[in-house]
Amino acid sequence: MSVFQHATFYTTVNELHCLPPPQGVEIAFAGRSNAGKSSAINSLANRGRLAFVSKTPGRTQHLNFFQLGHNRFLVDLPGYGYAKVPFGVRQHWEHLLSTYLETRESLYGMVLIMDVRHPLTPLDRQMLAWFASTGKPVHVLLTKSDKLARQQAEKIRKDVLAFLRETYPQCSVQLFSSLTKEGVEEATAMLGKWLGRETDLVQESNAAPEENDRVRRKNPRLKGNKTGGKATLMGIKVPAQGGKAGDNKDNKDNNNEHKKPPVKGE
Repeated sequence: MSVFQHATFYTTVNELHCLPPPQGVEIAFAGRSNAGKSSAINSLANRGRLAFVSKTPGRTQHLNFFQLGHNRFLVDLPGYGYAKVPFGVRQHWEHLLSTYLETRESLYGMVLIMDVRHPLTPLDRQMLAWFASTGKPVHVLLTKSDKLARQQAEKIRKDVLAFLRETYPQCSVQLFSSLTKEGVEEATAMLGKWLGRETDLVQESNAAPEENDRVRRKNPRLKGNKTGGKATLMGIKVPAQGGKAGDNKDNKDNNNEHKKPPVKGE
């Protein structure tokens, strides 16, 4: 049985000082709004509503922690690229996310969700370029693969993989469908390696409930950069996409993927 099927909601965080103690292993799930992030989490956990799924972009507004075992967590991050977010809220998200992703010691890697029909958007490339610089692994889920013919989806996967291998060698990529469950086993195996042996995690989850409750206490405020590196990822409308995967027709600067997202004021 997959360790993700033991996932339970742990806590939601809207302030840095409320983060759980940085111990164990955390895997962050990130992606553009409406790319299917919450549905992917629910599919991995084999649950209908572990992570809230909405047709309205931008509903995930906090860092939502789900416990997978003793000191093992899945962290659902707010979706980026949604324009209809108040400026003050957007600024708060930027600081919360950038500080978490830059300084969180227990963060092992990131799962980046992309809609297979619109992969490698400018904001996806910016996220890859920024996070890859941390040296931590990234696993890309090309979601909604059921929306395309198998041959077309596989071609896009190969195109994205070729781009990643050339530019971000620590990244891996696969097709994924929450509807047909394509890719669930592959993703579970990959992330299970990140977390450690799944059988051990399941035993820990069943054996130490009192310890799991103990770590819910608040943690002293973490230190980090105030501006961070993700200022342009929140609240910016993604340009319409066209062409095959890897094309960047809507991006005025074709080298944009190598740059750290500009901070506010740029």
